[in-house]
Amino acid sequence: MSQPQPPFSLNDLTGKPHSYPRTRPSLICFVKEDCETCNTAAPVLEAFHTAYGSEVDVLLISQSGDANKIFAQRYALTMPVLDDRTCKSAFEWDIESVPSVFWIDDAGKVTSQFEGFIRADWEALSADIAAQSNLAAAQIDWQSLPAWRPGCGSKHLDPTVYDKLRADADGSPIRARRIEVAPSDDVAEFMFDQGFSDGLPLVPPTPERVMRMLGGTHRDPQDVIATVPPNMGIATVEKIAINAVMAGCKPEYLPVIIAAVEAVCTDEFNIHGVTATTMGAAPVMIINGPIREKIGMNMKLGALGAGNRANATIGRALRLVVRNVGGATTGGVERSTLGNPMKFTMCFAEWEERSPWPALHVERGFKPEDSVVTIFAMTGGPVHIVDQTSRAPDQIAGSLGLGLEGVFLPKLRNLPVDALLVVCPEHIDTLTREGDYSKDRLRDQIQKVTTRPLTEMLMDEDSGAGISPEMAEKMGPEAMAKSVPKFANTDFIHIVVAGSDAGKFSSAFHGWATGAVGSQSVSKKIDLG
Repeated sequence: MSQPQPPFSLNDLTGKPHSYPRTRPSLICFVKEDCETCNTAAPVLEAFHTAYGSEVDVLLISQSGDANKIFAQRYALTMPVLDDRTCKSAFEWDIESVPSVFWIDDAGKVTSQFEGFIRADWEALSADIAAQSNLAAAQIDWQSLPAWRPGCGSKHLDPTVYDKLRADADGSPIRARRIEVAPSDDVAEFMFDQGFSDGLPLVPPTPERVMRMLGGTHRDPQDVIATVPPNMGIATVEKIAINAVMAGCKPEYLPVIIAAVEAVCTDEFNIHGVTATTMGAAPVMIINGPIREKIGMNMKLGALGAGNRANATIGRALRLVVRNVGGATTGGVERSTLGNPMKFTMCFAEWEERSPWPALHVERGFKPEDSVVTIFAMTGGPVHIVDQTSRAPDQIAGSLGLGLEGVFLPKLRNLPVDALLVVCPEHIDTLTREGDYSKDRLRDQIQKVTTRPLTEMLMDEDSGAGISPEMAEKMGPEAMAKSVPKFANTDFIHIVVAGSDAGKFSSAFHGWATGAVGSQSVSKKIDLG
């Protein structure tokens, strides 16, 4: 048994309400003023109203708002012209084009339905209404009318209208609390005042924008992705989508952000500690795999800077989720001494095709065709490493190593701390000019050029950082005579390729506390459905 048509209550041109269901047979037609086919149908419908109006309710439902009056005057319409300018009824009746005709009996059953103008259908409809109402057929010169004319798209199918209607409809997937903003309030200022912002303006997360954002993933809006520290807020797909809207993301970015939220909310990454440390740590996000090209990420010129929407807003969306869902606000749990510009955003793609090495995600056990997000907790960077004169592979590798001396402090060595080295294409060309130059060889060269005697780490009159005299005495002369590299082992040195083909400027990100006492980098496969 077919479902009855949804009820409505719409006003005519005089402001009088007309509701559905009706108590007698109804002929209901959806139209819009600027549709040529609707203009063909309007005089026919008026003839039906004149001929059958004593037994049948003929209602014209128009989507044209203030133009409804013009439409009625054009054809001297006497039948009720109802105002559906919001297109809510068109949406609920699930039409696709106008004119859209419904012939409904007094029990509410649709006995005939069609769209557009096919003369034979309209002529048959007239005969059917005449027979059922025992009235004379409407006087219409059928031969003067076109045999066929296609309908026009219903206005409710415009994406901006449709998404709002979906968001407002019963059964909408949106469950988040709605906040009403007074008409006199500036929406942007309101969001600042409510504490939603990271300090930059936000895109208002209207229901229709959130609906469009949710279209970027196959996941159910109420799927729980993670529990977000420090306040242990529940990050559903919907809440992540809301923050993605505010960050300025496109819907196709949403799967990346979901994977990023999953990654930082693991115990291994420890987003609570990353957020709370006074050292100013922040997530640095690297994207690998086909998704890079699909969503237009930048991995080339200016990859670590401004100008690319995906790079800028994906990283920002993650930070907004941690802030708005997790409660990590500056001055609250966020206690960074100086702060860090990466707390706004830091996200880029690896230029895998320019790299002579396996991509980062492949190194970490994923397939080349997988799309993967990898996130590090970093306190400094990107810090440029400038070498425009080295011509030999080991020379440029040595310069890259010396550029990492500044992690924490040049004086400190044997550090169990991550470093992320972003090697530019011209430095890659120098590294490989004599043949293959593996990542392991580069890591070994970094360790070699940064190896220094432990005695250089002693506290002295120039710097109170390093090994105290008491510790040195406890270690003994033999141990202090040893030399150590910058990093405790090569596993702490992570390497990717990005940047313009022009310019011998690589960059490095300096880590936070790595391991169980701090944060471990985490990779998550992006669920593209």
